[in-house]
Amino acid sequence: MEEKKNTPEEILDLNEILKVRREKLNKLILDKKNPYEETRFAKTHATLEILDNVEKLLEKNVVVAGRIISRRLMGKAAFCHIMDEKGVIQLYVRTDDVPDFEAFKTFDIGDIIGVCGFVFKTKTGETSVHVKDIKLLSKSLLPLPEKFHGLKDPDLRYRQRYVDLIANPEVKTTFKIRSKIITAVRNYLDNLGYIEVETPTLNTIVGGASARPFVTHHNALDINMFLRISPELYLKRLIVGGFEKVYELGRMFRNEGMSVKHNPEFTMIELYCAYADYNDMMDLTEGIYDAVIKKLQIDYKIEYGGKLINLKPPYKRLTMIDAVKKYTGVDFTKLTEKEAQSACKKLGVSVEKKSTWGEMLYKVFDEKVESELIDPTFILDYPIEVSPLAKSKKSDKRLTERFEFFIGSREMGNAYSELNDPIDQKERFLAQVKLRESGDEEAQMMDDDFVTALEYGMPPTGGLGLGLDRLIMLLTNSASIRDVILFPTMKPREK
Repeated sequence: MEEKKNTPEEILDLNEILKVRREKLNKLILDKKNPYEETRFAKTHATLEILDNVEKLLEKNVVVAGRIISRRLMGKAAFCHIMDEKGVIQLYVRTDDVPDFEAFKTFDIGDIIGVCGFVFKTKTGETSVHVKDIKLLSKSLLPLPEKFHGLKDPDLRYRQRYVDLIANPEVKTTFKIRSKIITAVRNYLDNLGYIEVETPTLNTIVGGASARPFVTHHNALDINMFLRISPELYLKRLIVGGFEKVYELGRMFRNEGMSVKHNPEFTMIELYCAYADYNDMMDLTEGIYDAVIKKLQIDYKIEYGGKLINLKPPYKRLTMIDAVKKYTGVDFTKLTEKEAQSACKKLGVSVEKKSTWGEMLYKVFDEKVESELIDPTFILDYPIEVSPLAKSKKSDKRLTERFEFFIGSREMGNAYSELNDPIDQKERFLAQVKLRESGDEEAQMMDDDFVTALEYGMPPTGGLGLGLDRLIMLLTNSASIRDVILFPTMKPREK
């Protein structure tokens, strides 16, 4: 969306406002009333506490603080509204009650003030605070955006989230829900006996997922390092070491394109459970979603992207082969690579001549099936070529015990029965190295130490990674990932 340009008259008006506010600050400093020197202000109540308990607090003294968002002067009295984190309340200020009433008249919308007074109701029934003392706690040198048509431009909202939160208080609700969701996920896993751990963010080897990394340089060691794209290989080292249930919730970094679904840094939870497989991870995924919905106390049926989605477990489970057959009519089960090439051509899916059976199966799924997966669906048994860390299926070595979890045509999670055969793992790493050497910047690197860890023995293990930003998007009905990240990555603006 194109940012709205201010008219020349508005620019002149804005410049005058900036000048006047600076002059007011300079006068305060000269009068030894510099508001920035205040170190604390002891509040007794938040605005919402007063509004919710007005009958108990009528005629009682309270101390509140917040940002002035409206003001109406009427000779020897004034009404104004202040906003804090919880809400908005009206103040009544009268010259006979407030010694420094003349100074109050110079306060601007956007200034942060603290007041002492008693609770009462106006003739119209509005709960208010009759002010007896008032103090300027911070001077706003810039006007709030509603002076110039509000803050509606998404680009500016994301760049100046601090102003967005002031101008559009409802935005806070999304991030409060975000906090509740993260807490609910943690509590659910903690109650199941999982241990939250921390693994390195700076890695010397890229691994755990197929993605292009961010590269940085460690001066003291004189080596390049990578921001992690996944904590997987470190968490599985902990399973080798004897932990049986571990998880990590935190930021991951992938040097890829940006879209409404992708931000270069994002939040995910990754967990591992010894003596479990991908079937257990499906059950666990359903449990996590169920726990979050109960925590938020919302209906299982939600609307997202104009579509009704039912989040009530259990969720649909389909193999990738069956999903492709259901939505395209092509059964890959017994197709040769030549027949698969022909099937792709008929479906309008472009593949290279050297593509393997598994690569073609995945490509058809990606282009023709993913968009059809609206209600929660587990897609099982991915080709081995795109699953270098997953255990092969006993019944078909071309496939692995891996699933991805989809809602609203978007991938929400990924899980494996983890590969614990060190010989097989080394061979798959070598295959990834060849891909990397041929120019695939998303292919994984050889991790000899991880292979060594597997040589000490890792029990059968189930692993799961869930994208929390997309879960939050879903449950807050947010169209863009930038709506659920407080400070999303933005392209620098021209000066």
